[in-house]
Amino acid sequence: MRHLIQKLAKVELHSHLEGTMSPALVRQIAQRNGIQLRDDLFTDQDTFAWNDFLSFLQAFDEASRCLLNSHDYRDIMYEYLKSCAEDGAVYAETFISPDHASELGMSYNDVQVGCIQGIEDAERDFDIIGRVIVTCVRHLGPQRAIVVAQQMVDSPHPYFVGFGMGGSETAHTMADFSPAYQIAADAGYPCTVHAGEICGPESVWDAINHLPISRIGHGVRCVEDEQLMLVLAERSIALEVCPSSNLALSIYPDWASHPLKQIIAAGINVSLNSDDPPFFSTSIGQEYHNSAKHFNLDIDQLRDISRMAIRSSFADTNTKERLLAQIDRGI
Repeated sequence: MRHLIQKLAKVELHSHLEGTMSPALVRQIAQRNGIQLRDDLFTDQDTFAWNDFLSFLQAFDEASRCLLNSHDYRDIMYEYLKSCAEDGAVYAETFISPDHASELGMSYNDVQVGCIQGIEDAERDFDIIGRVIVTCVRHLGPQRAIVVAQQMVDSPHPYFVGFGMGGSETAHTMADFSPAYQIAADAGYPCTVHAGEICGPESVWDAINHLPISRIGHGVRCVEDEQLMLVLAERSIALEVCPSSNLALSIYPDWASHPLKQIIAAGINVSLNSDDPPFFSTSIGQEYHNSAKHFNLDIDQLRDISRMAIRSSFADTNTKERLLAQIDRGI
C-alpha cells in the first residue's frame, strides 16, 4: 500500500509558503542575509520550538524574518515544490502574504518575481506545477485587505491564480472583507478563506454568506452543523483539510476524533494538505499516508481525493484536464 501511495499523483491546495521552510533553509537564508535568529527558535531535535497556537505564530513570524528579497522567495518556492514532487505531487497551490513581505521591506513585485522564478525552475527540474494564492491577513483589517487585493489585480500573472485570507478567525467579520474579495472576484479570480478551524461552524456560515468563495481553508468544524454540511455539498464548496495541522494545534485530540471521513461521507469535496509542514512534522505525502493509516482510505479513495482537489483547484481548464488524465493514469 505504501508503494502505491508513493506513486499516486497527489495535489496540495493549502500551504503557507513562508511556513514551508525547514529549519536548515531558515538558517541558510538568515546567514546569507545577515539575520540573527532568536536563540530559542529551534529545539535540540532541530525542529521549530512552539507549544501552543500563540507560540506557533511567534515561531512562524521569527522564521519568516529571514526573508528579505526576491532570491529568498525563489528559494523557498523551489524547495517547497521540490519536496512536494519528491512525495509524488503533480500540482501545488501555496499562499503568499504580501503584508508579511511588506513589513520586511519588500514590494509586491519583489515577491512575485521570486515566486515566478521558483515555480519555473521547479517545473523544469521536477515536473511539478506550482501556483500562488495571494492572501490578506484578517487581523490587519479590511482596508489593508483592499490594498492587497488591488496589488494582485494590478499585477496579473498566470501563476497567480486566486485570492484568500488567513490570520485570526476572531478579528472582524467576513462581511468586513467583502470589498476586498469583490475586487478579486470582479477581476476573475476565484477565492478561498480560512474558517471553521479555531472558530466553529458559525465562521463557515459567515464566509459562505458574505464572500464570493468556492473553497474554505480548513472548515472541518462544519461537522458541528448538519445543515451547513448539506449546504457545502449542494454548493460544491470544497474544504482544504489539514489533518496533521488540526491535531498539532489541538483542534482535535487524536486521529479517531478527526472528522475527515464524516465530511467525505456527506458528499463534500475535500483535499488533503500540509498547511505549515515543518512546524507540524508533515508533508503532502505524509497526509496521504496518514489518511490511509488512520482513516482506512484505500488507494482508490485517495485517488478520488486527488481528483476532487484538481477539480476545485484554481488552475486553468486545460491544466485541470491534463492533470486529471495524469491522475487517472496512476502516475
